[in-house]
Amino acid sequence: MTTTRLDALAAADRPLHALAERLLAVAEAGLPGMYVPGDDTFVFTRAGTAAPDGSWHLEQRGTSTRYAAITALGAQYLPEARQRAVLGGHSAEEYTGLLVQRLPAVRNLGDAALIAWAAAETGHPKLSDALERVAALDEAGRPQYTVEAAWVLSALAAARGTVDVEKRLTAARDRLLRARIGDSPLFPHATGPGLVPWYRSHVACFADQTYPLQALARAHAGGGDPEALAASEACAARICALQGDGGQWWWHYDARRAGVVEGYPVYSVHQHAMAPTALFDLADAGGSDFAAAIRSGLRWMTDVPELTGPAAAQAGSAAEPLILDELGVTWRKVFRGDPKKAVRAARGLTTRVVPKARLTPLDRVFRPASVDRECRPYEFGWMLHAWLGGAPR
Repeated sequence: MTTTRLDALAAADRPLHALAERLLAVAEAGLPGMYVPGDDTFVFTRAGTAAPDGSWHLEQRGTSTRYAAITALGAQYLPEARQRAVLGGHSAEEYTGLLVQRLPAVRNLGDAALIAWAAAETGHPKLSDALERVAALDEAGRPQYTVEAAWVLSALAAARGTVDVEKRLTAARDRLLRARIGDSPLFPHATGPGLVPWYRSHVACFADQTYPLQALARAHAGGGDPEALAASEACAARICALQGDGGQWWWHYDARRAGVVEGYPVYSVHQHAMAPTALFDLADAGGSDFAAAIRSGLRWMTDVPELTGPAAAQAGSAAEPLILDELGVTWRKVFRGDPKKAVRAARGLTTRVVPKARLTPLDRVFRPASVDRECRPYEFGWMLHAWLGGAPR
């Protein structure tokens, strides 16, 4: 019998297994309420507002093509009846087909890549058309945001057993590897100059690490690429070494020197979904097992030191759960409450000149004890993908 990711978690830590099962139930309960039936798409976010009597009002805001595609990527692992419950009556393949039909109007490379990735994984017959749209948007020699470049590689890796994509896959893989600065194992925010202001070109976010390490691991898994695997492994090892004592996956890194620029906000999706899905894919590809770091990150969802620890008590912060089962939401992040992300800006500018500068007084002034009461569909899509998925098919 094949051991699933949930089976392995149950063997290692029964309470965390129960937490993962709880989160998956919240995802399935919450996603139908994020679906927009008339447009067959998903909202950008649901924002929660508390009433004086303690009840909650959830407001739907905007729509998102990429979040719809990520939801399809995760929902494919559910039994078909439950896929249809999440995707407005459609199976994952049928829903991906709706997204493929809309590709001619898609202008964003990341959105197109995610749709092509979903088409590859669900076996959609128009996969070649989806990949052509990706190629049309991915102008040769033009810098791209690292996250979107990684999604291109993941889409091509998923498609390689069906369509001849080797030339494009090699180019996408090389672009990610070349983007690194010097001998740093971390990835910058963009694959080349021009997209990010010079004074913060060294600052990269957590997503800039997880999506490339996942894509490179998948490229190796599908074709044997030791260099890609080594790059994925090095990135994973570094972000795990930098993980917080409370299991926090930090927000911004110095891509030159592989250190943390600013830790906050801590995002729920990083803890329960994005780190797990990337690190699981690395292990599935033959890389190291970072299960302990995954468990530590997952535990943060209920043992939130920012809201329940000594620092929170000192600041007089009231404990607030991040998981609201009855609403089908997980609150988006714990953050400092600093105006216009002032701490990130200050540390980004300072570390440009003095890489190891910390500006520690800012930690006392702006304590990370605020909760962002939003929940977005992609958080649940990646959660399903992380815990129900497996090796690339």
